[in-house]
Amino acid sequence: MSARDTIATLQARMEESIIGQRDLIRQMIVGLLANGHLLLESLPGLAKTRAVKSMAKNLDADMRRIQFTPDLLPSDITGTEVLHQQGGQNVFQFQPGPIFGNVILADEINRAPAKVQAALLEAMEERQITVAGTTHKMPDLFIVMGTQNPIEQEGTYPLPEAQLDRFLMKVLVDYPDKDSEIGVLELVRGEEVGASASKGTESRAPIEPASVFDARGEIHAIHVAPAIEQYVMALVDATRHPANYDKQLATWIQVGSSPRGGISLERTSRVHAWLEGRDHVTPDDVRAMVHPVLRHRIILSYDASAEGVHADQVIDKILELVAVPA
Repeated sequence: MSARDTIATLQARMEESIIGQRDLIRQMIVGLLANGHLLLESLPGLAKTRAVKSMAKNLDADMRRIQFTPDLLPSDITGTEVLHQQGGQNVFQFQPGPIFGNVILADEINRAPAKVQAALLEAMEERQITVAGTTHKMPDLFIVMGTQNPIEQEGTYPLPEAQLDRFLMKVLVDYPDKDSEIGVLELVRGEEVGASASKGTESRAPIEPASVFDARGEIHAIHVAPAIEQYVMALVDATRHPANYDKQLATWIQVGSSPRGGISLERTSRVHAWLEGRDHVTPDDVRAMVHPVLRHRIILSYDASAEGVHADQVIDKILELVAVPA
């Protein structure tokens, strides 16, 4: 089975247990193949945790769930040096924390104070943790999926821009449609009696992480033409110098995207092209990924907030203004 077929199988298995959230599953697959971290934002009960669990289960990956709370300490995440007696001598040994897994669910990540949030920065960017002066490498397959609730802000600590920038994409999860939600009812009812279709998947062999690495190798070979690179950079530049494109756009944006925005947009566009079965990136691939990649990297102005303009509307305006390469 080819790498593309294997990833398609992973997506299909996830869709069996996550009904009505195909966009969420697709963007999780993109994040996995792009070797980046995701920030999932939605109201409670929209299958964020279930989706992460489904990916880990079908991928033969070690999932670790960290429930972020105001009293959490950095060592609760990273691990710490523990004193042991060995051969009659006191010896410090490193006790790994829950961050040392393959798929990390950082649940309600904005409920922990800044010091705890910062404990993730090194792991997310450098793929390592330093404790007591010793560096510990993360597993080869390592992805952080943070979740947050957009409406409950009491007792929360908003993620700083530096940490938001570490997330490859910010995925907004919406309600499923009515027919899909009926399917959810039937799925849950079937699970309660132990007769759901997904129960039969327990005997399936999980997908080996090697298939993900093979897919990443093929994605690296996807061709990106100079015109596409110019298009990516033009979209990012429009967030930084909006006055060069439109006066109204300039009143909406306070701070534009960092260089990580361009890197992430190019990388996810290659993944999207690969998933679509192409060996090159088209403008449609870039346009398909620009919202989740840039929406959390744009700081809106007071004028935008006063007018009720959100980041996706700003990106829509940028897409209208920036010329699409032929």
